[in-house]
Amino acid sequence: MKISTKGRYGLRMMIDIAMNQQEGPVSVRDIARRQSLSDKYLEQIITQANRAGLLKSIRGAGGGYQLSRDAKDISVGDVLRAMEGSLSPVACVQELAGETAPCQNSGECATYELWRDIKAAVDAVVDNRSLQDMIDNYTRKNGDREEVAKEENCACSI
Repeated sequence: MKISTKGRYGLRMMIDIAMNQQEGPVSVRDIARRQSLSDKYLEQIITQANRAGLLKSIRGAGGGYQLSRDAKDISVGDVLRAMEGSLSPVACVQELAGETAPCQNSGECATYELWRDIKAAVDAVVDNRSLQDMIDNYTRKNGDREEVAKEENCACSI
């Protein structure tokens, strides 16, 4: 399984919003500047996150985006699935998440259990880490650099 650019940027975008929404709604332009991303590409990603119910948009002057729930209540898995769709390594184990009909060959397939276990391991990691966990990890690793990064408009790789 490989996470696409959209998945990686989507996660960075969600963490950026979580870290900056205390000051009010976060604009696409500000996220793009801080993360060194294209405004247009970010708009596409925001649309997907918004459709998935992860964001709420605030219109008008001073508008932008905020998380729809607390950062501790949005898992990395929620974000990645909104961007990527299935996180299954192969189609035959998508049925474990109710995405397709059960694999008819699972009983006699030599590799089915391997794919099932990989999917379970990936799900366990991404579903047990929240945006808040990611922020806490970033803060622990960078300490006061978080404030410096905001002040300098740093394109930190969060």
